[in-house]
Amino acid sequence: MSYPQAKVYNDGSHYVAIPQVKQVWKRKKKVSKKSSKELKQKQSFEKVYDKNKDKSKKEKIENINKELKEHFENEEQLQNFVDENLERKKRNLVERRKRLYRKAYLQVWSYFCTFTYDDKKLNEEEFKKKLSNCFKKLSYRKGWKYIGVWERSPINKRLHFHSILYAPTMIGELIEQRDYSTKNHRMQTTYQNTYFLERFGRNDFEEINPQNLSQSISYITKYIEKSGERIVYSKNLPTYFISDILDDDIVCTIGQEDRKLLLFDDFLCIDEGVVMGKVSPEVISQMKKSN
Repeated sequence: MSYPQAKVYNDGSHYVAIPQVKQVWKRKKKVSKKSSKELKQKQSFEKVYDKNKDKSKKEKIENINKELKEHFENEEQLQNFVDENLERKKRNLVERRKRLYRKAYLQVWSYFCTFTYDDKKLNEEEFKKKLSNCFKKLSYRKGWKYIGVWERSPINKRLHFHSILYAPTMIGELIEQRDYSTKNHRMQTTYQNTYFLERFGRNDFEEINPQNLSQSISYITKYIEKSGERIVYSKNLPTYFISDILDDDIVCTIGQEDRKLLLFDDFLCIDEGVVMGKVSPEVISQMKKSN
């Protein structure tokens, strides 16, 4: 037995396949439109939640309850609404984290980077707009891939952009710099890219290898969990690749209702019956992709 056209992803340790499941079509339930009152309640929740996203869990819930109290007839309605929406936020975060891991572990990466801006060159709004456009152009013209998140420093609230980056063709030069780390309280050696240094300001390029990839991905994850910031992806980052899976390549079934297949580390990648080779970055690059 084999599983044709399964979706395969890497969870950081192993490859996992999701076989195709025959769809049992059911009549869609009618989704009732939310009333203007319900929409207003949700908008108020989002606004208050964002305002308190840096607070502790206890303080955040207290502030949300306090500010939304006027929108509900009684305490029970308020609590049900807040609990339901906090659970929604939690589920969304889990899905965002899952999507990040699957995209990140399916790629090869070059550097973990941090970018900030020089006040003499541009302001915060210009920095965010111009750096975003710069990355989009590098992705399109030079084949760069990136995953990143915007973050403000905890003390002076200065805007930074943290990213993991694949740069098949480097622009500018990497120059070594010795300076004092106020975070670690010691001298450190960093590498800055002259292209970004001239146009934006301070930047740090740290080479990524298989040993520190997990740490780099976790660093990005920390900021989406802490601040709720959106993750920025380049367009050419699939979540899965497609392969036929042979029985001999399956370790066991895993997940809810055993719907997923844990694969051996040297499983064969097969494209519609054609054996492409044992799994590797080179072979994966030849396989069909999916999101």
